[in-house]
Amino acid sequence: MDYSNQRRGITLTDFLRDYQMEAVNKMKNGCILNGGTGSGKSRTGLYYYFKENGGSFVNQEFVPMKNPQNLYIITTAMKRDSHEWDFELANYRMSVHPDKNELYPGQIVVIDSWNNIKKYSEIQRGFFIFDEDRVTGSGAWVKAFQKIAKNNNWIILSATPGDCWADYIPVFVANGFYKNKTEFCREHVVYSRFTKYPQIDRYLNTGRLVRLRNSILIDMDFHRHTVQHHIDISVSYDIPKYKDVMRNRWDPYKDEPIQQASQLCYILRRIVNTDESRVVALMEILEKVPRAIIFYNFDYEREMLLHLFSDDEYIGYEVAEWSGHAHQPVPDAKRWIYLVQYTAGCEGWNCIKTDTIIFFSQNYSYKVTEQACGRIDRLNTPYHDLYFYHLKSRSGIDMAITKALNKKKKFNERKFVGWN
Repeated sequence: MDYSNQRRGITLTDFLRDYQMEAVNKMKNGCILNGGTGSGKSRTGLYYYFKENGGSFVNQEFVPMKNPQNLYIITTAMKRDSHEWDFELANYRMSVHPDKNELYPGQIVVIDSWNNIKKYSEIQRGFFIFDEDRVTGSGAWVKAFQKIAKNNNWIILSATPGDCWADYIPVFVANGFYKNKTEFCREHVVYSRFTKYPQIDRYLNTGRLVRLRNSILIDMDFHRHTVQHHIDISVSYDIPKYKDVMRNRWDPYKDEPIQQASQLCYILRRIVNTDESRVVALMEILEKVPRAIIFYNFDYEREMLLHLFSDDEYIGYEVAEWSGHAHQPVPDAKRWIYLVQYTAGCEGWNCIKTDTIIFFSQNYSYKVTEQACGRIDRLNTPYHDLYFYHLKSRSGIDMAITKALNKKKKFNERKFVGWN
């Protein structure tokens, strides 16, 4: 039977771009494929699996795999439910449905979310693709990941692989560089002496850490055809109320004293983010664009936005959302608004129907913000110019968050408040 590219119009030159093929040739078991959002990591990672299991394109002819390993793709719930991976699998005549896996009878193909990773901790001799890196810290996901890594082949796909050296500990351990987290910390971590809780002050022997990271990090040399335009929109805030909270450390919403840095920052942000000027600025932007994605942080912001878009002025718009309250797809109307809560939807889905994202409030994490921008900055977007509107006040907390993000760092609440 002929499985040539005529079957699906696939050739190596139009299926994988040069920088993707270069990455495939550098990849190895236990590596992190590091590519920006929209660079085609899914396709590249899947081709590596295809190649490692005997598949290839020879003279632009599709050569199927020989006795392929069972494949497990661990991704975000949103990406699983959008069937984005199913589309990529179809290029290789693979499917999660056994009755459609005609070319590879008996092969198991699973696409599931990180929430269910523990279900697969007993699997052996399979191949795992961990999509959208979640293996940081020391929780249940990390323990399941490290158990899987001992008994299977695996790779990680990530647009932002790590904010600090501690983020790499699980992957370093899984690769056998260290026995466990304790050994890593003993060799490389100095803790602060001036905090109530363990807090890393600095790292030792970072030269070795750089070498270890470089040995597993495969960068994709990706050149975008798009141009990102980031526009800061200045908004007001209730200065007397803000200063009163800072001075008295009193929660005006619960009428109780503020005792934690996180509580103080939450209240300051609520004062800033609920100012009417922010809604007015948003409305002015929406007058110029027919379709927009709006990112927000908190439930009170969601309530403000849903209330706004229930107004008669927005009758012609289709409004949908992805949050902890609802999982709705991107609208397909002429005019629409898509509300996305950062934590729920900063990754794992794509949209090429608009050139506009509005950040109603800032997120603490540079990594999350970058991932959010990547939702519309895709290889196949028809737009050349992409617009990102950032609503910001001149309040101390907004300016401090901006400063941290500009340094590509995560905002530190305790440092901002000055509490140890």
